[in-house]
Amino acid sequence: MRRSARSALIFAFRALWTLQATAAAAQPAQTGSVAPPLSPRNANYSIDARLDTSTHTLTGSERVTWRNITSRAADDLQLHMYWNAWRDPKSTWLREASLGANRNLRDPREGDWGRIDITSFQFVPDGGAPVDLTASAHFIAPDDGNADDRTVLDVTLPRPVEPGGTLTIDVKWTAHVPRTFARTGVIGNFFFIAQWFPKLGVLQDSGWNCHQFHSSTEFFSDYGVYDVTLTVPRGWIVGATGVEREHRDNSDQTTSHRFYQEDVHDFTWTTSPDFVERTARFEHPRLPPVQMRLLLQPEHVDQADRHFEATRTSLRYYGEWYGAYPYGHITVVDPAFQSGAGGMEYPTLFTAGTRWLILPHVTSPEGVTVHEAGHQFWYGIVGNNEFEDAWLDEGFNQFSTARAIAQVYQPNYYAQRYFGGFIPYAFKDIVISRETGDNGLAGYRAVAKSDAQSTPSYRYFPAAAGGITYSKTALWLNTLERTIGWPSLQRVMSTYFSRWQFHHPKPADFFAVADEVSGHDLEPFFDQVYRSSNVFDYGVASVKSSGPDAGGSYHADIVVRRYGEAFLPVEVLVTFKSGEQVTERWDGRDRWKLFRYDRPTPVVSAAVDPKRTLLLDVRYTNNSRTLEPKGRQAATKWSLAWMLWLQDALLSWASFV
Repeated sequence: MRRSARSALIFAFRALWTLQATAAAAQPAQTGSVAPPLSPRNANYSIDARLDTSTHTLTGSERVTWRNITSRAADDLQLHMYWNAWRDPKSTWLREASLGANRNLRDPREGDWGRIDITSFQFVPDGGAPVDLTASAHFIAPDDGNADDRTVLDVTLPRPVEPGGTLTIDVKWTAHVPRTFARTGVIGNFFFIAQWFPKLGVLQDSGWNCHQFHSSTEFFSDYGVYDVTLTVPRGWIVGATGVEREHRDNSDQTTSHRFYQEDVHDFTWTTSPDFVERTARFEHPRLPPVQMRLLLQPEHVDQADRHFEATRTSLRYYGEWYGAYPYGHITVVDPAFQSGAGGMEYPTLFTAGTRWLILPHVTSPEGVTVHEAGHQFWYGIVGNNEFEDAWLDEGFNQFSTARAIAQVYQPNYYAQRYFGGFIPYAFKDIVISRETGDNGLAGYRAVAKSDAQSTPSYRYFPAAAGGITYSKTALWLNTLERTIGWPSLQRVMSTYFSRWQFHHPKPADFFAVADEVSGHDLEPFFDQVYRSSNVFDYGVASVKSSGPDAGGSYHADIVVRRYGEAFLPVEVLVTFKSGEQVTERWDGRDRWKLFRYDRPTPVVSAAVDPKRTLLLDVRYTNNSRTLEPKGRQAATKWSLAWMLWLQDALLSWASFV
């Protein structure tokens, strides 16, 4: 079978399977059940936890049923103990955060620290008495050897779990909820509880993949079923992964809420007496309906529709481009002021982020809402390893967010806030576009040489991780779109989504799909943008014109240069005074290229990459030269814009005097 025909057949089969699965999943949407199963469901958790809001203490127990789906036997278990990253300043997370990666780092007071302590760890054999393994549990540091780091727990098993075999463990623990680190913690009556329970790593054929908690990376775990009961003060609203199946009031003025969800790889929850609850529905002629639940801060109630519309934007466009959202429900959380919990994704739940005063045609809260809702697809459904290949979700989602926002929110003005962030001002002369702000060129440019993207994400220099993970990926995906066209790239990404949903793809899996579906050998492209930290910088070095000669011809010499180390083919556009234009194709490999012309009219200008296809070019200001400068017009425009800004800033300041 020819390659193109085989690709079409595979794509059609995957699409049919996805439609059948998601249609079936949509039927029991309000129970958390999914039928038929979409994932291997090899890591299943039944958890019972109680929150003491006065002491910020969690007491929990869990039964974990795990199946070995690898080809190797498991002699031990490795578990994440994330909250120990904030136990003291010696953890790997806090050591790395000191390099500038952490968004919420400050000097913690005594009660601000977090921790998680195992009180009982038992192996539960079939038909036998439990075996206490508490004493044999010990911490390891597989990434950096930091003996003071306690974020990975290793437990030797009394007997191996063979391939295909199952294991059950019972774990009890206590934890102190920190003042927010990495979007997790408490401020006032707002609790956001994420990465909060002892959680299995992922066993692979090569061994346990259970990294220490790093300040610049996120998470990786297997899919399963979560059945979780949460006990909180009576009257407090609870939002969580999944669907609330039941609740009961207890004699001690608490309420126990039971949430349930199948085919997810994490469970997160929040509680507060201050939430205002709103609901709405997403409907689409070709996608399953989704019930939306929004938990708002009281001061943001009038922004409910903006949150819902932004969530609909992601569910619609990601669903149309890549594949349907399969769960039938989603919870949007508006975090408390100064909680540091905004802008984070979890299965069937995400946090947004807004302000008291917002402006029209400025994508706040829409930008963060579209992005985090989009993570339900790139992170939730396609479960890559965020410790090692974070760009596969963050970068894909950054690119997709920019595309989705461009469909709905135009014009999209740049805004700046003053006086501690309270007073916003929208610069209507500056419109955010996919070419610049939405894809993060400035963020990438600042760290472009820091690491090759192929370096495992947890080893990126912490302060530079965002520019490589988010911005670089979005920029090269946009470049790829402009090279092979959106219809081709859309087929690549939807095929990858269909083929790898509810599994753990690696970069090679995406590259294989890209080559197969696009019909191009894209490995030279990936060599430059993924496997290298070299930067692109093409420019026009000189434009010279002389003449006319005795025959009436003008001679033109145009020199274009490759200032950066990376190379890809680019176009060169030469414009003559008569209006004639010549487009050259340059492979971009040499350090420079001379183009010579003899024309009846003189040359006016030259530009390399005139269509701005190569969005990774770190210095676009040198991409063109002209012999007829129009500097006065540009200077006048910018002078007027900045004078207007200064006038408005002074008027705002005067109102506070």
